[in-house]
Amino acid sequence: MRRAEFLRQPLAALAVIAVAAAVVPEYWLFLATSALVSAVALLGLGAVGRAGMNSLCQLSFAAVGAWTVARLSVGDVPGSIIVWVIAGGLAAMPFGLVVGLPALRLRGVHLAVVTLGFAAAADVVVSAVNFPGVDSYQQVGRPGFLATDRQYFVYAGLVFVIAGIGAELLGRTRTGAAWRVVRFSERATAAAGTSVARAKLSAFAASAFLAGVAGGLLAGQVGMITAQNFQTIGSLALFVVAVMAGAEYVGGALFGGVLMTFVPEAFRRAGISQDWANVLFGAGAVQALSQGSSVSEGLARRLRARRPAPVPPPRAETVGGEPPLGTEPLLEVRGLSVRYGQIAALRDVDLVVPEGAVMGLIGPNGAGKSTLTDALSGFITSATGGVTLAGRRLDGLPVHRRAAAGLRRTFQQDRVPTGLTVGAYLRFAAHRRVTPAEVDDVRAFLGCPPEDAHVADLDVGGRRLLEVAAALLARPKVVVLDEPAAGLAHAESLALADRLVEVPARYGASVLLIEHDLDMVRRACARVVVLDFGEVIASGPPAEVLARPDVARAYLGDEVALT
Repeated sequence: MRRAEFLRQPLAALAVIAVAAAVVPEYWLFLATSALVSAVALLGLGAVGRAGMNSLCQLSFAAVGAWTVARLSVGDVPGSIIVWVIAGGLAAMPFGLVVGLPALRLRGVHLAVVTLGFAAAADVVVSAVNFPGVDSYQQVGRPGFLATDRQYFVYAGLVFVIAGIGAELLGRTRTGAAWRVVRFSERATAAAGTSVARAKLSAFAASAFLAGVAGGLLAGQVGMITAQNFQTIGSLALFVVAVMAGAEYVGGALFGGVLMTFVPEAFRRAGISQDWANVLFGAGAVQALSQGSSVSEGLARRLRARRPAPVPPPRAETVGGEPPLGTEPLLEVRGLSVRYGQIAALRDVDLVVPEGAVMGLIGPNGAGKSTLTDALSGFITSATGGVTLAGRRLDGLPVHRRAAAGLRRTFQQDRVPTGLTVGAYLRFAAHRRVTPAEVDDVRAFLGCPPEDAHVADLDVGGRRLLEVAAALLARPKVVVLDEPAAGLAHAESLALADRLVEVPARYGASVLLIEHDLDMVRRACARVVVLDFGEVIASGPPAEVLARPDVARAYLGDEVALT
């Protein structure tokens, strides 16, 4: 993505706001201000939406922001509403963190029910406790330069544009990328060295902040606020509009705000009950869910389709040669066992990956290879035995801390998030500050597409190579590749094998290759270990191991050598 491309939607919104401020009558500007307030709240929903979570209590956070602004106004706290709306957003953030705690264990409809329950409870509290200034008929004050509705519209527009730019900038950071990766796969997030809990809570905190800002804007717009401004049905309406319009996009949030304000107004002028607007929004959300994309996502996909297809750079030349044998032990596994009730998936597995080596792990389906990978990387907390990396015990460490310690892995199933560009994914998975030269080098090494190509547009083989590139860019001590050749043609698998031979010298990482393609294993690995029924049955050079009768029997059920 070009550096200034993320500014297109916020600047387009600013242009629309400037034109509206100049030509639209004041009554319609008041309604347009309401649309901007809703758009800011929708941007907040876009944050949790990027992380794949559902929040049905957005107006509850907005009520906190509005209450804070009203209290600061009644108390004549210096700073005016310019500062107060920020304070309202900050005041709402702790509530976002509290509501986000269930997201650490719940997802989907279960999380939606929890947030709906919070909204219902907040309704009771807000109805029982008057907002500051209501009893004394004190309105939220505005400074002189925001006295008119036209001036306040311009101010609300600037707040929305700043919030939109902030949302776009945050989306380009590691935190924003983590939200999209969490949405696609929590396992991939943890394996990239990022805490899933931190990613989810940060999304809820950002969502609550923007909702609090929206509530503060509303307080300044109407002057005196009541509980009716923050009813649960309003939060539900915000949610369905966010789903329909695509609130994770700045343009989608603005479009959603316009819908929420002007569709009910159009119904009122036509003599139709405004409640039918919510029915219309719900139908639009159902349509978006059935199509698998919001209005904004569909538009973005069509715009990408018009661009020329990305052309991968030519792969860097490989020198080939003998697979490196390695020297000192780097990853040591002792007595690793995994049991599921009475079934032993792994039995006292011993394994040593030397420093500077490419070693293979092979075995028939059901042998325990994936279980071993999950146990090494920390996904199976019930595993027993010892795992040591460069002299450091990894036992008991969570997945993201093992990854940060230098143990990276790829997945047998596709775990590359489709919501990111190639460059954004590589930088997220690196879990460190990388230079453009480093990104270009690893892309050229494996033949990955340009940085601005979207992962969603890549085929399965391209995504597998991209996942390998991301793991190498992190510069781990050991990288465990779980069937990286899946989706590649045989010639491409052999070409990948040639590149893996170079990995220890080029990227300083030893490789544990799990693969069914025995030609690739022979070409890339100096040593192989064979698993069968959760036990190591052979280890040594590939030619010797694959010639053993017991290995052939494990694969084929007879004693024909695998040559």
